[in-house]
Amino acid sequence: MSLLAIVAALVLEQWRPLGDRKAYFALLARWANWLERSFNAGASRQGTIAWLVAVLPALAASLALHYALLWVSPLLALAFNVVALYLTLGFRQFSHYFTDLQMAIRAGDVDRARELIGAWRGEPAQHRTREEVIRLALEEALVASHQHVFGVLFWFVLLPGPSGAILYRLALYLRRRWHGLGAFGDSAERVYRALEWPAVRLTAASFAVVGDFEDAIYCWRTQAPGWPDPDAGVVLAAGAGAMGVRLGMPLTAIEGVEVRPELGVGDTADSPFLDSLVGLVWRALVVWIFLILLLHLARIF
Repeated sequence: MSLLAIVAALVLEQWRPLGDRKAYFALLARWANWLERSFNAGASRQGTIAWLVAVLPALAASLALHYALLWVSPLLALAFNVVALYLTLGFRQFSHYFTDLQMAIRAGDVDRARELIGAWRGEPAQHRTREEVIRLALEEALVASHQHVFGVLFWFVLLPGPSGAILYRLALYLRRRWHGLGAFGDSAERVYRALEWPAVRLTAASFAVVGDFEDAIYCWRTQAPGWPDPDAGVVLAAGAGAMGVRLGMPLTAIEGVEVRPELGVGDTADSPFLDSLVGLVWRALVVWIFLILLLHLARIF
């Protein structure tokens, strides 16, 4: 059933993308704000309680509804899983930025590309060079493909019903929301790291399988630990190695230079790698679907 739900949700998102999620995120923001006001007294214990209050009711409700619908009809449970995945998967959450940026680079409109990467990253980008814009777009797309697609699918398959997908997306959201709140956000950070540990490694392994395997594994082992966010570093290093492109590296800052470690091997980031990344992600997704199919067949036989 999970394989059918994944395929149906992917087809539905490509056919009728859920473009505007503002109302969805506005509800989450109000809920997170209430939890912060109600529980944040500056201690880690309050953060743990707030995280449990935010996540456990949603998981319990999703599981209860899933099993209730399954008892009535497996088709209803399947439809519920498809809807949950449709809401939690996020190809379109980042692909519109990436696609528009691709078109701007192809048209030679670097100013438009700078505007797009700035909006995507939420920072000024008018001082970026063309190569830096492409490099940052590749980095953002690699991390987003994991957080909005592969991470969701990993936990959806692992846990019953849609609970895994909901758990992962809520953990990601609360980690971002409560980052910088000191001890209150520690629990959200720890839970997210625990969920990410196996997921990022499977994503990185799939990039290696469908790309340059030796370079992907080499970059993963030698370069990922040096990235500021080790989990993102695993995905970025393996993806860069699989494509044969150099990511990371220093960036031009408004005042001076932003120092960053190098990721990947091979050529300098240029427009053809934008197309290469799209192919890498889709090939990896096909591998995931094939593996899920094998798991289902193994259960049957």
